[in-house]
Amino acid sequence: MTKSVAHQKTPAKAAIASWVGTTLEYYDFAVYGTAAALVLNVLFFPPELPDGIKVLLSMATFAIGFVVRPLGAFILGPLGDRFGRKFVMMITLFGIGACTFLIGCLPTYGQVGILAPILLIVIRIIQGLSVSGEQASAITMTLEHAPEQRRAFATSFVTSGSASGGLLATAVFIPFAALPQEQLLGWAWRIPFWLSAVVVIVAYVIRRTLEEPPAFLETQAIKVQLSPIKQATRFHWAKIIRVAACAMIAGVSYLFAAFSVSFATVGYGLDKPTMLWVPVGASFLAILYTPVAGILADRIGRRTVFIIGAVGAGLTTAPYLWAITQANWPLIFILGILCNGLFYSTANAAWPAFFAEMFPSRVRVSGLATGTQIGFAIAGAIGPVASTALAGADLKGWVGPAALAIGLMAVATISALTAKETRGYTLDEIDDLQQTEREKEAVTAATVLPAEA
Repeated sequence: MTKSVAHQKTPAKAAIASWVGTTLEYYDFAVYGTAAALVLNVLFFPPELPDGIKVLLSMATFAIGFVVRPLGAFILGPLGDRFGRKFVMMITLFGIGACTFLIGCLPTYGQVGILAPILLIVIRIIQGLSVSGEQASAITMTLEHAPEQRRAFATSFVTSGSASGGLLATAVFIPFAALPQEQLLGWAWRIPFWLSAVVVIVAYVIRRTLEEPPAFLETQAIKVQLSPIKQATRFHWAKIIRVAACAMIAGVSYLFAAFSVSFATVGYGLDKPTMLWVPVGASFLAILYTPVAGILADRIGRRTVFIIGAVGAGLTTAPYLWAITQANWPLIFILGILCNGLFYSTANAAWPAFFAEMFPSRVRVSGLATGTQIGFAIAGAIGPVASTALAGADLKGWVGPAALAIGLMAVATISALTAKETRGYTLDEIDDLQQTEREKEAVTAATVLPAEA
């Protein structure tokens, strides 16, 4: 009785705390992606370069934050399994927020020359390392606090934070993007980065009273001389690869949020403030719809819902990019909102529970962080950078970027089909389901028994 009282689940608090952190993470992602498309390409690179090359270099600094994520996952994932999900969530909160704030303080190329992009890259690397442990820890925290029959619904709030962060960042940027060019490039672009401090403060206030989930506390009571990352890579490497492949569907979202804005405004000269309303509309729908898709994943299965969303997001990217080339605003809004607000949000609602339930509790953060961050690193590097390159120096080609989105969709969908459906299992049953006899024997052999009284 004492144990059950001491280790109570707090699903609502865990979901809110995780949602706020993911909002900050995606506020950073969206504000940087928007700035990379609109101002960083002008402010941080030599002015004599062609516009397409400056956008490509700007997208490369966006990508570098993803490239280092697998390294961060190898560091922070095991910390989440060894010292606690909350422990990592607090570290990453301040790491992400401080880096976002500092980007707003950086000198430009016109002020310090080549040092400007170098400082930008250094901060993006630190930020990428911090981000790599945030989402996996938040998802695991929420999953392990959630009621058994509502795990996908609960964890969908983590990824709905991505929509909230995207909406917040883009909405903040809209009035500044509407300012005269000299004001936007002079001081206004810095304000959205500095506003990240507000989100950090709110997230800290909520997270500081959050308790570790009972599943983690019970695991900690058993001392095992086998590191979580070693156990994950030794016995769950195939699942890590599967998660990484499935996570590459995120490249479609990165293409939508970062590349399509520069494609429209630089390549085709479409109005910047109007174009920014497209991701705002998509994010608004995603905030409302993601929990609904989470409920659906609890009822018909994580894998099914994920595949529906991935296929829909990939296939609607092509007509969305084509609509931009036609400057057809009604189609741009309809297809953009369908692609990212509906279909991608469907996959986004299902994957937290889908991926996390591929691993037993003791290595859940390590396996989830490693798999997702490898996939996100590939998708984050390929999505905006390859799309920009495929669009050509004048940023007018849409077929190449559309084919890339469909390719990412195919990789994610085929990989998802190889996974087990875990909707009908409890977390205790998943611990047993996802471990082979060989792994159980290895863990048992490495378990330190308490001393005889």
